[in-house]
Amino acid sequence: MKFGISTFITDQGIRPAPLGLAVEDRGFDSLFIAEHTHIPVERRSPYPGGGELPERYYRTLDPFVALSAMATVTERLLLGTGVALLVERDPIVTAKEVASLDLISEGRAVFGVGVGWNREEMENHGTDPATRGRLVDERLGAMRELWTKDRAEFHGDFVDFDPVYSWPKPVRRPHPPVYVGGGTAAFPRVAEFGDAWLANNVPPDRLGPQIDQLRTTTGRDVPVTVYGVPGDPEVIEGYTRLDVERVLLFLPTLPERPSLDELDRLAEVAARFR
Repeated sequence: MKFGISTFITDQGIRPAPLGLAVEDRGFDSLFIAEHTHIPVERRSPYPGGGELPERYYRTLDPFVALSAMATVTERLLLGTGVALLVERDPIVTAKEVASLDLISEGRAVFGVGVGWNREEMENHGTDPATRGRLVDERLGAMRELWTKDRAEFHGDFVDFDPVYSWPKPVRRPHPPVYVGGGTAAFPRVAEFGDAWLANNVPPDRLGPQIDQLRTTTGRDVPVTVYGVPGDPEVIEGYTRLDVERVLLFLPTLPERPSLDELDRLAEVAARFR
């Protein structure tokens, strides 16, 4: 089982370049970062974690700017979005951002994508929450065309463009791996577009049956990465008994020195299972 880091990068925490370097130096294979463009002051959508929404949700840096900064100081680290909110993103621009990151990093980009939970946030981007799943599917389909075709075109209900040229193309072919986030409702999306399922902190006792359901739905052996795992050896032990490719240990958003100290602790925990 591989170990990576998941976190929120904000203006109040460690900067991207030293974070990326520190994560790689401690032997982690990947770093996935969250995205929220903003958070509406007034909202009806409850925070999935319960209680008040943490401040880090509305202070995140743009993920592709942050990951590009990390790419310039690292050599092996996989650089992922965890997750990019494609309901709030233009697919043509996003396809170029992902391909550019893959080029800059020499093939280390991972595109983690989800539909999001904050209805007011996506409504500010003109997205109808009731059709957000269909919207994401079309945008993923359009991005795949842009990544793989010299003359790309797409015609759908939400995305529609005649043949276009768009470069750069990704270094990895046919494109960077797509990690589909979400619960069991996302499994058809994994089947059509996903190279892996990005499970959001699903406890081990619940994850096993969900993995079985995932593979029944997709008809193939889909790799599973678990996002936001606490650095608790007892919890991690549960994942070792499942067919999980990677766990992403959660790093709180902290200034540089406390972040490095916590990474040291997480590295020690991960070393117990290698």
